[in-house]
Amino acid sequence: MDFTTTQAQEELSALARRILSDRVTADRLAELEAAGLGFDAALWADLAGAGILAAALPEAAGGDGYGLAEQCSILVECGRAIAPVPYLESIVLGAGTIARFGSAEQVTRYAAPAAAGDLVIAPALAEPGVGDPDSPVTKAEPAGAGWRLRGAKSVVPAGAAAGLFLVTASTPAGIGVFAVERSDDGVSVAPQQVVAGPGAAEVSFDVDLPVGRLIGGADDLATGWLLDRAVTGLAALQLGVAERSLELTAEYARSRQAFGRAIGAFQAVAQRLADGYIDVEAMRLTMWQAAWRLENGLPAESEITVAKFWAADGGHRVAHTTVHVHGGVGIDVSHPVHRYFAAAKRHEFALGGATAQLRHLGVLLAG
Repeated sequence: MDFTTTQAQEELSALARRILSDRVTADRLAELEAAGLGFDAALWADLAGAGILAAALPEAAGGDGYGLAEQCSILVECGRAIAPVPYLESIVLGAGTIARFGSAEQVTRYAAPAAAGDLVIAPALAEPGVGDPDSPVTKAEPAGAGWRLRGAKSVVPAGAAAGLFLVTASTPAGIGVFAVERSDDGVSVAPQQVVAGPGAAEVSFDVDLPVGRLIGGADDLATGWLLDRAVTGLAALQLGVAERSLELTAEYARSRQAFGRAIGAFQAVAQRLADGYIDVEAMRLTMWQAAWRLENGLPAESEITVAKFWAADGGHRVAHTTVHVHGGVGIDVSHPVHRYFAAAKRHEFALGGATAQLRHLGVLLAG
């Protein structure tokens, strides 16, 4: 694979970092948390105005035609800033899936407004009873000229701010992706509190949808495309979180004094930071490998699983190193590093944990 970054990646990354550094401050995050908000609408408008939301989408969706590599570069910056914006959910997964598999009418109605920042799209993927074989799953059955969709999705990211949900549902032909508008009769949205703060929601569906709400076919193709990019995007966000966490920890270790010298001069602290550096570089390597293969249309199941493992396992270690080296302030919820710890744990939980990924990789290798 080719790890060389493109000029577009570098420019979009630099522009995103400049905007996010200016806008995502400790005071602003505290203000949003106090208001119970997980979405910064003003920041979202700034990113849309700068062309960042539209840049990595097809031209048919109002974008510049760039792809997953550019999207991952922006996601890393979102992770570094812990930006309260649904770039992964609304742009990479929402508008991206519709632009790839949707009809021209769907692209005009949903993807283009999302690219302009006027519509937030939330992928609704997780069933409330995941892991429970007796728990009902969301189903879509043919009904007249359309579909009857029934079920619920839990911990829907950006669900509280979304105007459109991309819902995966079991169909007679496989797992299909359906566009469900928040205003549809039979849609219920209840906010949920997650590790890193507000913004998620549980969404219930008992709706009749016209045939034009199916994205692509009723089989597994769009769903597989969506899930692969969801995992790779989470790995990119986790890379940004871990990278910035390690930078903050190294800065603290250089400035914090104990026994007459910087704590970074002690061997045990230096070793923890060195291990963190290796973890971050492994996360970077495996994430870009998975993204490159996906973007080039190559088989990537093993590479995505490896990236998923490193994002969960490496992210876990870096998060705990950050807290341990910071000492008492590392567990103070008013200190900035607390948000990085919470974000890293949320991504780790969303990815499913490291052990599950190793088991899946073992199955792939054995096969």
